[in-house]
Amino acid sequence: MLSTVAPSSRDPLLLFGQRLATLRRARGGSQERLALESGLARSDLGGVERGQRNIALLNILRLAEALECPPSELLKLDPDRLAD
Repeated sequence: MLSTVAPSSRDPLLLFGQRLATLRRARGGSQERLALESGLARSDLGGVERGQRNIALLNILRLAEALECPPSELLKLDPDRLAD
């Protein structure tokens, strides 16, 4: 049974998704463009940004490469520093 409880603002999947979206927007890219550059499906990328999907380390590495940033930049999940 799926939970209908809203995710916490400290949910690591939500924080990672917000961080990914922030970095993507700062680079001026769309979800479609990042999906193409990283090899992920656009629908999967959207789910990650919404905090609905958990992705594997290899996909984090692909996203970091496409964003031209170190993987550690994607993992800076301080909720006080995230925009949106």
